[in-house]
Amino acid sequence: MTILEAQQQVDGWIKTVGVRYFSELTNMTILTEEVGELARHMARIYGDQSYKPGEKPTFGQGPGPLADEMADVLWVLICLANQTGVNLTEALEKNFEKKNIRDAERHKNNEKL
Repeated sequence: MTILEAQQQVDGWIKTVGVRYFSELTNMTILTEEVGELARHMARIYGDQSYKPGEKPTFGQGPGPLADEMADVLWVLICLANQTGVNLTEALEKNFEKKNIRDAERHKNNEKL
């Protein structure tokens, strides 16, 4: 699936099953919430925190909860792009161009890396 196809499929789902898009501000808040849920799993799987009793996800260990939360983040980001008229394929291509110019030598010369 391409990014454009994902944008089209999300739009189709929203307009049929979802009835309509939530407002842009609501979706921005939902995006923040979903990123927080991803962060919680990252902290427990790769960080120093552990799951609380009864908190472990029922859909498996390892990348299972991460994949699900990342997909939730992507879904809401696509909703916001659709609502605001952003073509994510074009935006990502332009972002690559920017990074290739700005960061051409930056990371190679970073002593920390």
